[in-house]
Amino acid sequence: MVTEPASTRSVTRGTAPSARFSVTCVARRSAVFGLLFVLAACGHRPDVFVPMTVDDPATGKVDMLVATTRAPSDNKALRYSGERGEDIRLDNITVSIPPDDQRQPGEIQWPRAGRPDPQKAFVVTSAKGMSGDQAMDWFKRTSGGKRRVLIFVHGFNTTYADAVFLFAQITHDIRTDAAPVLFTWPSRGSALDYVYDKESTIYSRFGLVTLLEEAIRSPDVADITVLAHSMGTWLTMEALRDVALKAGRVSPKVRNVVLASPDIDVDVFRRQVIEMGETRPRFTVYASRNDLALAASTFIAGDIGRLGSIDLRPYKADLVREGISVIDATDVQQKDMLGHTAFAENSEMLQALAARLANQRIDTDDAGIGLRLARTGARAVHSTIVSPLRLMAPAN
Repeated sequence: MVTEPASTRSVTRGTAPSARFSVTCVARRSAVFGLLFVLAACGHRPDVFVPMTVDDPATGKVDMLVATTRAPSDNKALRYSGERGEDIRLDNITVSIPPDDQRQPGEIQWPRAGRPDPQKAFVVTSAKGMSGDQAMDWFKRTSGGKRRVLIFVHGFNTTYADAVFLFAQITHDIRTDAAPVLFTWPSRGSALDYVYDKESTIYSRFGLVTLLEEAIRSPDVADITVLAHSMGTWLTMEALRDVALKAGRVSPKVRNVVLASPDIDVDVFRRQVIEMGETRPRFTVYASRNDLALAASTFIAGDIGRLGSIDLRPYKADLVREGISVIDATDVQQKDMLGHTAFAENSEMLQALAARLANQRIDTDDAGIGLRLARTGARAVHSTIVSPLRLMAPAN
């Protein structure tokens, strides 16, 4: 199993002096928390789920299934709040996306007050509840016979609308042929509710386990990819661990698990992987040593390193042996002030994600200068990307 190199052990556990915890880092943390307080006040218009008819053929469309453990909102235009519901609810949400010549990949264009312009903003065209039987009918129709499903689990500080629009953007930009399924748990959408959100992931574990087990059992599903972000990665790993402990393994239907900016204690991640057993999905980790959100999480956790922000290069041999790929996004340019969402907003990272979801192998050259996406599947992605990415990947 993954072992911890002696040279990095003190950095990971925060038990010895190092540059990571220098005066510079104290100042950095102050800046981080300042940003968090600013972001806590951010919000979007409250009526985004009032459906609007869009007939423009130039716009894109993402038709997704949403499973949630959130409580319904009293405001029907919001659909769900950040409080915890008693069971799992299913929705079918369709989002219209502006034409490609009106936006950049990785960009979410929130609708403004008044009547939104589908040429310039994301617009919800349909929002309705679903039963389990209706969900299976939706999957058969949406997967187009490919029998593939992409499950997205969002992170901390994410409202229901945030989760839906982010997943719509990702699904559209990577051009996946898998049926898109969003699992959204009760985050209050506030940077000041970290502890509440963390406990909401624990509360919601039953929901994601149920969703995974239903997908695994279904004869209509042949290939499952799970994409998780930030705090949602902890929920995802716990759910997969539970599935493995109950069934004796993680089903081979679950082929890929992508952990973007994982807010997971390194030791906990190691234990989760061990308890899944030898039959495990392929894991890809997006990490950045410049992730300010995870720097704040590290501070809250008592200076215990988070998987998505420590220097994973010393772990290369162990990760390769365990079949875990790491995409280093430290030097990747992104719009997010906290450096926490490169996987969704940077075009190169989106292409790397598309390649992984298409069951393609990802390699780096010896100099670590560029990223090569070697096509092993049927879907075509750009074969060469000149970028500052450094990737540690198993030869599989």
